[in-house]
Amino acid sequence: MTIRVYYEDTDVGGVVYHSNYLNFCERARSQLFFDAGRSPILDGGHFVAKHIDADYIKSAKFGDILELKTTLVEIKNASFTLLQEVFRGDVKLFSMKIVLVYIDFTGKMAKIPSSEKEFLAAL
Repeated sequence: MTIRVYYEDTDVGGVVYHSNYLNFCERARSQLFFDAGRSPILDGGHFVAKHIDADYIKSAKFGDILELKTTLVEIKNASFTLLQEVFRGDVKLFSMKIVLVYIDFTGKMAKIPSSEKEFLAAL
């Protein structure tokens, strides 16, 4: 997914504010579902972040065009792990591993539905 850095994404110095990298990655995860004609909100539940390990490597700045890449690292019965990276051209700016857990609408962790597990495995 490609995005442009807007003024609202930056601090007073024109550098992307640290928490916005998480927002960019959230958009990229949602876009994976939308591109496949799906919604990240499922009939029986949805995914929530359980753990994030983030590495801020270099700064993105106002006006930059960024490429976000998402790769499946691992899938389990009720969770999956993604590697998400942000690039400006060939330069990696940010990298994170995120563990997402499937919860049902009662708020309890549950087994990922098989159709969604197949979709995720194809990433």
